[in-house]
Amino acid sequence: MTLLQRLAAFAAGARYEDLPAEVSTSIRQRILDIAGLNLAARPLSTSDMAIAVARQWGSPGPPGGGQTQQGPEGGQTQQGAQLIAYEGRLPAAAAGFVNGTLAHSLDFDDTHLPSVLHPSASVVPAALAAGEAVGASRHEVLVAAATGYEICIRTGMAAYDRELGNSVFFERGWHATSICGTLAAAAVGARLYGLGADGIGHAMGIAASMGSGIIGGTRAGASVKRLHCGWAVHAGLVAAQCAREGITGPPTAFEGRFGFYQAYCGGTLFEDEITRGLGTEWCIPGVFYKPYPANHFTHAGIDAAMKIRRCVAVEDIEAIELRVSSPTLRTIAQPREQKIRPQSGYHGQFSGPFTIAVALLGGGGGLGVWLDDFNDANARDPRYLDLAAKVEVTSDPECDAIFPHQFPAILRVRTRGGEEHEERVMANRGGPQNPLSEEEIKIKFRANASRTLGSADAERLANAILDADDKPVAELLRPAQEALAADRKVEV
Repeated sequence: MTLLQRLAAFAAGARYEDLPAEVSTSIRQRILDIAGLNLAARPLSTSDMAIAVARQWGSPGPPGGGQTQQGPEGGQTQQGAQLIAYEGRLPAAAAGFVNGTLAHSLDFDDTHLPSVLHPSASVVPAALAAGEAVGASRHEVLVAAATGYEICIRTGMAAYDRELGNSVFFERGWHATSICGTLAAAAVGARLYGLGADGIGHAMGIAASMGSGIIGGTRAGASVKRLHCGWAVHAGLVAAQCAREGITGPPTAFEGRFGFYQAYCGGTLFEDEITRGLGTEWCIPGVFYKPYPANHFTHAGIDAAMKIRRCVAVEDIEAIELRVSSPTLRTIAQPREQKIRPQSGYHGQFSGPFTIAVALLGGGGGLGVWLDDFNDANARDPRYLDLAAKVEVTSDPECDAIFPHQFPAILRVRTRGGEEHEERVMANRGGPQNPLSEEEIKIKFRANASRTLGSADAERLANAILDADDKPVAELLRPAQEALAADRKVEV
């Protein structure tokens, strides 16, 4: 069997009853996280742009119309899928595009290390959209999502070079999140469409021609990166729909001179990362949550700054040194002129100096730093900019030795009176060594959801998502749809 065929057989054969409890619980919590991120991203102009594009692709009918269509097994199913942060439904691929775009728009979605993939922003929207479109149950959606996480993460890890200490996708300028997310979304969709191992293989083979995404947008000040996970969901579900109609993909899509890894990674392919423990060892419980809405490379520095602000007055700070791993410098420290004076609050999320300033001056959302700290006004505020300008970002050998299994940071602050303070954060908050509790995950959700929903509706949505009963997946988002239909939302 080829690598693709092995993944397809795994995706087809997985059963909910065989999922470890920590896997199914983790996926429910990540659905909650993604729902909150969608609701938090609703006020963004790019969110309205994304849904405007998706609505041009067609609509299955008026909001709540309840129209039906023939499912893959011949039964009656709901037409299309619900959106999370907007009223109504769209065809599955279009709904997945919108939900995936909003999920990734705030750089607040989870991260797998050391692949540096953000899997939930493609896997969850794909599973919800395809699952609702075919009338699937929650358990079937959860097991499809579980296989999608494995495919996304394992295909990403297959290009992680341990000697290099980095992903070859990243080294070559590719955004593996969207590329591997497309493969995962195709497998999730094909599984839920009932295609079996052969059909899932064809869907993934087709998707290998559809995934894309370059990471240059964060350097040039563009907003296109927000689309990457949305497009991965759309492309993956379209690939699954093509396979359902009989279009075929190559079973050898991953290997060989003209294969996926040759094209994207110059031939780098560590096959064992795909096959080792497939079906018995699950990646999802180890994926890192993001407690803060910023590039994950900045999080340990934020943690360190929040500790220092308890004992140092910001006005007394004279100089700040942020020491991080060498590979992260080009993302959060270079070019320095742009990082100490970001073009907007969004671009400040990718700046080591600016996130340190935010951690020292801001704070909110229940976990210490939140979305409102990264607004455009703060990006122009002299208090933030002057503090950011005091931050020198350098590499550190100890951090290099840990990266990319963690994104560590050492923060040193010198006051005007000559006092020196140092904080070392070697394990990121939100990962297995420093996990968020379920209550902290709920705190993050409530803070995010409050940007669109009232507190009572947000609580009903959280309860519906975390409910372990095997109800139709269409019921999962109903509290949000009812609130949006009644216009019970917070002014933003």
